[in-house]
Amino acid sequence: MEGKGLTPRPELKCVRGLPLIKYFAENWEQVEKFQARPDDLLISTYPKAGTTWISEIVDQILNDGDIEKSKRDAIFIRVPFLEFAVPGVLKGTEQLAAMPPPRVIKTHLPVEFLPQSFWDKNCKMIYVARNAKDVAVSFYHFYQMAKVHPDPGTWEEFLQKYMDGKVSYGSWYDHVKGWWEKKKDYRILYLFYEDMKENPKREIRKVMKFMEKDLGEEVLERIVRDTSFKIMKENSMANYDTIPTCVMDHSISPFMRKGIAGDWKNHFTVAQNEAFDADYAKKMGQTSLRFRTEV
Repeated sequence: MEGKGLTPRPELKCVRGLPLIKYFAENWEQVEKFQARPDDLLISTYPKAGTTWISEIVDQILNDGDIEKSKRDAIFIRVPFLEFAVPGVLKGTEQLAAMPPPRVIKTHLPVEFLPQSFWDKNCKMIYVARNAKDVAVSFYHFYQMAKVHPDPGTWEEFLQKYMDGKVSYGSWYDHVKGWWEKKKDYRILYLFYEDMKENPKREIRKVMKFMEKDLGEEVLERIVRDTSFKIMKENSMANYDTIPTCVMDHSISPFMRKGIAGDWKNHFTVAQNEAFDADYAKKMGQTSLRFRTEV
């Protein structure tokens, strides 16, 4: 990956009202007409909700817990990013077109923007939701280091944009609610980052069952160990340190920063927390979605 021709810090562009990274938006036609296959497995999250973690878990399950097989290439090659597009780099849709089955595909798209072929083919999907406040903090640091995003401004400025849905991929609230409702009608395993941190073995067992892979307790233990934050942070095939500095500058903030639940408490002021809680209550409304993002 070289990223030649990349203009740093471009403004977001909207696709049908959804703010996206400029280069992603300019490739939207290819994304929209993407043809899924029945045996594709889709991983969907709002940004910074454990995407790389669940991707590594799924890849290791596919490889029967063999960490060396999962080190065959970087995670963004093993699990291509559907809507990814940067000048001078192979697009996600191009990667996937050349990829043999079974394909594992990553996306951050809201449910209503997912290419229709995924629904038509009734693909299996895994969704991970994470505490809204922790996502805000992690997204702010990611904006700083990933130069395909606009300048995030101050933490206070970014937080307001996030609450208003004026960041890449739009509203966190709409995203988690949209996928939650869709799981009633499609094969969607809906997971929670906080549950994965609390009991990774239990949650990885759920993923194995969903993928119809019975690998036994010894392999499960190995996957739990090798997908821990500590191990992944040191694994160059999982930590994105092979991405050039012109795209991601790890000296500003590492891609894998803390990987904990509750870090928002170190960033939100009392006033920011009160304002956020009021906004959260208003936007989440009477949805049946009740999980530990309220904590």
